[in-house]
Amino acid sequence: MARERERDREDRDNEFVDKLVHINRVAKVVKGGRRFGFAALVVVGDQKGRVGYGHGKAREVPEAIRKATEAAKRGLIRVPLREGRTLHHDVNGRHGAGRVILRAAPAGTGIIAGGPMRAVFETLGVHDVVAKSQGSSNPYNMVRATFDALAHEDSPRQVAARRNIKVSTLQSRRQGVDADAVDA
Repeated sequence: MARERERDREDRDNEFVDKLVHINRVAKVVKGGRRFGFAALVVVGDQKGRVGYGHGKAREVPEAIRKATEAAKRGLIRVPLREGRTLHHDVNGRHGAGRVILRAAPAGTGIIAGGPMRAVFETLGVHDVVAKSQGSSNPYNMVRATFDALAHEDSPRQVAARRNIKVSTLQSRRQGVDADAVDA
């Protein structure tokens, strides 16, 4: 029974892709010299709409990365994607002094985003997105601001349920707005 549980956990671990975003080395000065510690920021996702980030600290780099990866797997969020390749709508996010703007993009655009945000989108499974970071360039704040923005991402199904209307009604209104924009 325990062996079967172990195998299930390994299968679950294999479905995730993890990216190391940042490693920070800190030194504590003690009587005998310096003691080094490491902090790691890791982003984990299944490339199908689930993504999480984690932070781990330890004396050795591999241990810090392992702790961060486990923390990221505990804090996964689901993000609705349009056609499995881009966002449904433009969205802003912020954390501390970090501000990000995420925009949906047409097919073939690719991931146009800076380092920490790029890692989030690659693990999330987004193929087409335009993102801009404003304010802080601190990787921790950028990742947290990106997650704040992704948490506010809604699918048409969620919007329709919130408004108590059908998705088809919502979509037809959208096509009407798009047609008006083309005429203008």
